[in-house]
Amino acid sequence: MYRKVEDFIQEWTMSAEGTANVFKAMTDDKLDQAIVENHNTLGWLAWHLTTAPIFLAKFAKLELPTVGNPKEIPASAKAIVTAYDNMAKSLVNAASSLTDKDLVEGVPAFGTTLERGQILRKIVDHQTHHRGQMTVLLRQAGLEVPGVMGPTKEQQM
Repeated sequence: MYRKVEDFIQEWTMSAEGTANVFKAMTDDKLDQAIVENHNTLGWLAWHLTTAPIFLAKFAKLELPTVGNPKEIPASAKAIVTAYDNMAKSLVNAASSLTDKDLVEGVPAFGTTLERGQILRKIVDHQTHHRGQMTVLLRQAGLEVPGVMGPTKEQQM
């Protein structure tokens, strides 16, 4: 949970940079890569990470501009990267309007009351979870896996 707006902005900015690097490793022809048939694809995960924060931020009473229909995955990796970058920047801009006191305010979310700082933590955690899945799919697709939280095996060689 965040208690200082600046802490969230710093962590989100770093996390978004790592996620953008994972997205930039995707290629159009590998967006349909899944671990097994009928599971989430690389493209679906990337688009989900692009659109879900817009939905989740509403619980924290932050309005972000839409970047596209969550149910219509772009066929272009570059289009997903651009939309993600726009969303990530708009989340920073929206969060910048909050005060530290706002972060501890309880708001209705997920059938209960959560502090805004908890919702922002969930946005970062959600991204980290799916980004990890994406790195597995990148490797499975034969694409280069960027180091996000340290170097990959290939970067250590």
